[in-house]
Amino acid sequence: MSRLNVTVEDEEKERCPAAAAASDTLHSLPQRLDLEASVFTMETSPSPSSNGANLLSLPWEIVTQIASHLPAQCVINVLPQVCQTLGKVAEDRVMWQLRAQNLSGPRALFPVGPKEDFDWSKACLEMEQLIGCWTGQENLVDREEAESERQEEAAGGANGEVPLAEGNLEDMQLDVDINGAAEVGDENVQVQSQNAPDSPHLIESSCTSSPLEHIILPSGHIADVNCVLLLGGTGALCASGSRDRNVNLWDLRDGSRGTLTHTLGGRGTISTHRGWVWCLASSGPLLASGSFDSTVRLWDLEAGGAERGLIQCKAAVLCLSCERDMVLAGTHDQKLSIFDTRAADPLVKSLRLHGDAVLCLVSDDQYIISGSKDQTVALFDRRAGKLLQKVQLSSYLLSVCYSGREVWAGDNRGLVHSFSMHNSRLTPISHFNIHRSLVTGVHSSPGTLYTCSSDRTIKVHLPCAPPQTLCTLHHQAGVNGLSVEGGTLAIASGDMNVEVWRPRI
Repeated sequence: MSRLNVTVEDEEKERCPAAAAASDTLHSLPQRLDLEASVFTMETSPSPSSNGANLLSLPWEIVTQIASHLPAQCVINVLPQVCQTLGKVAEDRVMWQLRAQNLSGPRALFPVGPKEDFDWSKACLEMEQLIGCWTGQENLVDREEAESERQEEAAGGANGEVPLAEGNLEDMQLDVDINGAAEVGDENVQVQSQNAPDSPHLIESSCTSSPLEHIILPSGHIADVNCVLLLGGTGALCASGSRDRNVNLWDLRDGSRGTLTHTLGGRGTISTHRGWVWCLASSGPLLASGSFDSTVRLWDLEAGGAERGLIQCKAAVLCLSCERDMVLAGTHDQKLSIFDTRAADPLVKSLRLHGDAVLCLVSDDQYIISGSKDQTVALFDRRAGKLLQKVQLSSYLLSVCYSGREVWAGDNRGLVHSFSMHNSRLTPISHFNIHRSLVTGVHSSPGTLYTCSSDRTIKVHLPCAPPQTLCTLHHQAGVNGLSVEGGTLAIASGDMNVEVWRPRI
């Protein structure tokens, strides 16, 4: 018996015209909304008793319609504690689809990937949390910066100093000419000051009206921060890699702004790597760092960041992915290599899937998706050991994220691409003009999408097509990468800083 085909008796229509109208509205949903056909033939749960005039006496469609106006957190966690019948509301796919349609908008495609086995409740929960945290956040940041500048001017006037007019900073462009960047020697790394102060206008947020806390980690790097990675499952720890050749570990739980616990390094070394640190990846207690010195270094987080091993590659390491004890590395010499960190000879397989440098990759226990400067995206089946597909683009990808059966990626032209994964095929859905320059970082989940760019912005979106942008944060320098975990966002900045937005406790 279909949930959307339950009829309302004539006498009940007369007794409750509002319920009858709502029922008539629900009958027209298949024509008005693009919902899965299978949803409308689902077996309904037992109909609540019609005795009495309480909530459970209403038809099931009305109950789910009412529940669609409650916060997702309430439907998932509270209603099951009220009674068994209301607990079944969270299992109703129609209700979650309606909620998702209301959140993303009637004209947006959501999800962009296959609907089969899609986690609708998780997506709705994440979207509602994202909207609650980030809507209007950019206005709060603008007010905080204006207040900071006003205080600086007042302080300068009190000291008899005339504030200098600050000109526009030149746009920071990442060095995408990998050939040139790979030739940079260790001695040519440019550092500005060992004790570079924090940027004056990027001050810890004191606005308690915001659900998010914005902090800047204390100065720990002396050159551009290229990559950042949140660790620990809840965003409690943070690793950052920089052009100063170091990887820093931060404890975000310690103090109001976090604490630099230590800089990773082997015995007798003065820095973590001998070249720029370009990428980070982790799995459980394993942390891997890749560098232009053609090495991947391994670190044990459970042992306080002790050195666990060294993998020697033949070219600059540009991207990494970790799966349990396996490390995948994309390098400048067009190779994608798979390593077993437990073996004395760690190289398992070396793949040449592209005709130019491998710039980004993502993997799970079955697939590897990689993007190259040759403007192709490759899909490799790890279990079958073969290349399944190559997709030709008109630009090259710099960042990629794989969530469920959706792939989001950013390119060198400021475009964000969406792909659908179905039946071992990667299908391009569309691309969207989100940024003005290199999209250096992207993170997605069923209900969230974050992007950052060398155009000095970070953007937060709902992951529909086209993406619905909730917030645009403007930065004073190019943003080189981002990481999201447990509702916490961290960015790697071209002004030598690591910045964090996290929910207030």
